[in-house]
Amino acid sequence: MAQRLAAALSRHAGLHGRVEALRRLTGGATKTTWSFELATADGPVALILQQAPAAAPERKESSAPKLDAADDARLMIAARSHGVPAPRVRAILDLHDGLGRGYVTEHVEGETLGRKLVSDPAHAGARAAMAEQAGRILATIHRMPTTGLDFLQRLSPAQELAVYASLLDATGFRHPALEFALQWVRRHLPADDADALVHADFRTGNLIVGPEGIRCVLDWEIARRGDPMQDLGVLCMRTWRFGAAPEVGGFGAREDLYAAYERAGGAPVDPARVRFWEAFSNLKWAIGCVRRGLATRDDGTSASLELCAVGRRMEEPLWDFFQLVDR
Repeated sequence: MAQRLAAALSRHAGLHGRVEALRRLTGGATKTTWSFELATADGPVALILQQAPAAAPERKESSAPKLDAADDARLMIAARSHGVPAPRVRAILDLHDGLGRGYVTEHVEGETLGRKLVSDPAHAGARAAMAEQAGRILATIHRMPTTGLDFLQRLSPAQELAVYASLLDATGFRHPALEFALQWVRRHLPADDADALVHADFRTGNLIVGPEGIRCVLDWEIARRGDPMQDLGVLCMRTWRFGAAPEVGGFGAREDLYAAYERAGGAPVDPARVRFWEAFSNLKWAIGCVRRGLATRDDGTSASLELCAVGRRMEEPLWDFFQLVDR
């Protein structure tokens, strides 16, 4: 594998050297992540390999957005070119590399573990800056032109609901709280008058953080075009506060996030609309838990212990949903 990786970097990026310290990292339910160093004549270069599952995602109008590895990388390249701190892509793999689908990015030093970020005194200085930084970064993402990003799905709020209702229906799982939540979202759908790039998974745990704050935004694979308020709602979900009290990602205040977002050129924030997306995102995460928990291998056995454990957490986002909505 190391030799194939070195050959791929030489071919795609003009980086010549020997792959050392290749190590598989934990985390990532869908992609396989490796860290390694490329020993070059100018010194070691720290890099990250992301390998997508062997089967390419099947694109359907009714399916949730899921970029393949090449489009995921192209979106990160576009984001960096517009000033967003996305990973710097050094190579997009192809089948000739013998490594499956994937890409190589530069390594960014920092912390990603949510619970440590929101509670460790060592990150107190970063937490003080992150709400303002998140607002500024999200405004930059939402101002990005989507020209040339034709692979992004455009989803109206109603289409988002239809997609996730269909995903739940396909599991055959029925639960009265899920049914109520689907009906509530249907009754409160906002107008479809926004069309911006939406990261859709911008949250604590998907950010690399250093002492100065946010260094890098990870996990672009479910990006789409739609209502930018969705990103603000996701960032405020209780699940991604990791037990901390501050409502923005466990590290900041909504007022600071909203003010920074508007100062950076984002659209005027409608707190009620953000709240809708926060509630809807809890429903989507509950459906995601159901799907993960029921996932199976070809022989019908559970796909993995990790996915089963995620499935058992369905009730947490549902509880959060009911704390947000008027019943």
